[in-house]
Amino acid sequence: MATEDSTHSGAATPAAPPVRKASWKLVGPGIVVAATGVGAGDLVATLIAGSKFGYTLMWAAVIGCVVKIALAEATGRWHLATGRTIFDGWRSLGSWTTVYFAIYVVVWGFVYGGTAMSSSGLPLDALFPGVLDLKAWAIITGLVGLVFVWFNRYAVFEKVMTVLIGVMFVVVVYVAVRVSPDVGASFAGLLPVLPDGSLLYTLGLIGGVGGTITMAAYGYWVNAKGWSDSSWMKMMRLDNRVAYVTTGIFVVAMLIVGAELLHASQVAIAEGDKGLADLGKVLEDRFGGFTAKLFLIGFFATSFTSLIGVWHGVSLMFADFVERLRAARKGSGGDDEAVVAVARGSRERSVPFRAYLLWLTFPPMTLLWLEQPFGLVVAYGVLGAFFMPFLALTLIWLLNSSRTPQEWRNGILSNVMLFLSGMLFIVLCVQQVRELPW
Repeated sequence: MATEDSTHSGAATPAAPPVRKASWKLVGPGIVVAATGVGAGDLVATLIAGSKFGYTLMWAAVIGCVVKIALAEATGRWHLATGRTIFDGWRSLGSWTTVYFAIYVVVWGFVYGGTAMSSSGLPLDALFPGVLDLKAWAIITGLVGLVFVWFNRYAVFEKVMTVLIGVMFVVVVYVAVRVSPDVGASFAGLLPVLPDGSLLYTLGLIGGVGGTITMAAYGYWVNAKGWSDSSWMKMMRLDNRVAYVTTGIFVVAMLIVGAELLHASQVAIAEGDKGLADLGKVLEDRFGGFTAKLFLIGFFATSFTSLIGVWHGVSLMFADFVERLRAARKGSGGDDEAVVAVARGSRERSVPFRAYLLWLTFPPMTLLWLEQPFGLVVAYGVLGAFFMPFLALTLIWLLNSSRTPQEWRNGILSNVMLFLSGMLFIVLCVQQVRELPW
């Protein structure tokens, strides 16, 4: 969120592209990143916060969306201002970033693949009881995601994600209205208050919803859309704000459901994806089968958008990772060629892209039968906890250095937001590592 009146001296060149108008018709990559980032587990965490503290933490949900706007804007700005990808930027900071990302993307992808398939299978198992078991539904969703991403390019992918997020939006808002929210209490919740025992829930609410590796993938989706230079900056910023306003509505709606449906009646639900299946049963008891089934459809849309979003976005990042390693071995940066590859969409047909797709789909199926190995759980937790601080702090580094044209470097507001989000994610990182089963 660099300020519009940032210093321009020495930044603009005679060949600077003309500024394009921002149009609502072109909004897309932000919708994709929002749909991918908000998973079933995130919604359950919000539900539980609402069930424990009512509307009191509504303010934290709003701040969380502002933090995500800052992070995604910085990622998109880097791609458009420099013509380089975020991974190329990381590599310029030293080889340690390559080592971290290489380990992270392999371990994270293996564990996440199994989690995403299981999460997408849960609502189908509840919607069609007795037809197949949960493992079979999970495998089907993984295979459907693989085939869909394998054979479709970004334009089709974006359209499908937009339809699914539309389903999510309608269902979640419908359920929130159905439980008859207390409007006065919800507005009162915008006043920052920390009830006893709420600190970690508050930090989690600010940092958790919509915040994953897919935030780093946003720049790749921006490029895949055809936005390849700084002339698209206004459009990217509109796109990003629409995305996280949408996310904010999801979060507020789920807080309302938690506050009205669970907090008032002291109903407890399980943590993680199974919490949404529990909520489906609560809704059926309270409002009948139609509302419960509608909610399960929204649950499926929430989970499946996260699945195919990761299948597409993180595979793009992995393909870029491999491209950079190959370019380094040849002794050239390969920046221009990489940008052209993104613009033409050839990265979606590359061998590394498809290899990572297969990695996300088939090896993780073993986790559907086996308990996750102890060492893998710890490695996944540590690597995942470090990613968001890594993203926030490296963006500060990149966007305040000569790597970024003067015109598009961070303003005061962007630096403050990225720094505060980095500190927040460090606290959450320490807490998450402490809670691991060492």
